[in-house]
Amino acid sequence: MTGSMAMAWDDALTRYDFGPGHPLAPVRVALTVALARELGVLSAPSVSQVSPSPATDAELATVHDESYIAAVRQAGRSLAPDVRYGLGTADNPVFEGMHEASALVAGATLAAARAIWSGAAAHAASIAGGLHHAMRSSASGFCVYNDPAIAITWLLAAGAERVAYVDTDVHHGDGVQAAFYADPRVLTISLHEHPATLFPGTGLPGETGEGAGAGYSVNVALPAGTGDAGWLRAFDAVVPPLLRAFKPTMLVSQHGCDSHRLDPLAHLELSVDAQRAAQVALHDLAHELCDGRWLLTGGGGYALVEVVPRTWTHLLAIAAGAPVDPVMETPARWRELARSLTGETAPLTMTDGAPARYVPFSSGLDPDDPVDRSIMRTRSAVFAAHGLLAHP
Repeated sequence: MTGSMAMAWDDALTRYDFGPGHPLAPVRVALTVALARELGVLSAPSVSQVSPSPATDAELATVHDESYIAAVRQAGRSLAPDVRYGLGTADNPVFEGMHEASALVAGATLAAARAIWSGAAAHAASIAGGLHHAMRSSASGFCVYNDPAIAITWLLAAGAERVAYVDTDVHHGDGVQAAFYADPRVLTISLHEHPATLFPGTGLPGETGEGAGAGYSVNVALPAGTGDAGWLRAFDAVVPPLLRAFKPTMLVSQHGCDSHRLDPLAHLELSVDAQRAAQVALHDLAHELCDGRWLLTGGGGYALVEVVPRTWTHLLAIAAGAPVDPVMETPARWRELARSLTGETAPLTMTDGAPARYVPFSSGLDPDDPVDRSIMRTRSAVFAAHGLLAHP
């Protein structure tokens, strides 16, 4: 089973579509799957495909209010806004079949979780998922139903004792944090651009959980302009030590790739190579800590051709146990497809040519470095709750 991956996929997942001009264009997911297929990732012997069914109302209601689910269904029929529930805003315009499309995304992430928990696969992917901003009773930030939270809730009910959720999207994983803010069975870690400069305006290190969950919500708020070396240093300083202390039964990760320097909606400066390095690290931590049980999702990412397909194809390949060499050329047929669908010129290789190197935080603190100050704010806020020392 080591390295096996179940891919929850149906072409109907591209129907989660807010319409022309919206940043969350489904072509980014379609091009990811096409690239992974062209490179042989999805035909590897270790990979199986799972055909998802839409999440039922009862499954959605483990995280969302029934009145909200009803409002989503009605908005997708009438196409009338319902701003009480965040439906019909610029971020979340209503579209025909909104409930059905959103429920299928949630169902895909549930199918991936079930594949792992049943023992059918060590890893499972829901690349159209990762809609981490949706709240209990409102859509937010392009997200209607919070598929990671729904899957985590299912895993807890199925017997998972401790679930770790790591969110590498440039935006704070606020909806997942909110769902488990008082629950010590779920450790949420979000690395994101500082809320002073980016939506949703939350995710400061002082947001650490409440009640029994105090210390189990972890936020690394990084300054705008942070690049590979700083971001990877922050990841290394926070994620591995907390996961090792928490000892998760299951690792769930969200891989929004809008932290890339070409992303039009944010201000971090990562490369595809650094994003790949984080994926490798999470894969290795899953094997080290939870017998390989790793559920991975997509998320944000709005450089539709230049970034998303390459980053997520690397993710799928790592999970499949067949990593793609970054210097490999992208297939000509895929580049032609990308041009035909978007009019854009696709990258020639799977790398940005970046070294993706960093100096580990354990080497010492630089108090004049804004990234190190961010790291220390996070470690000071939560490390003691896990029996860890804040200073390196």
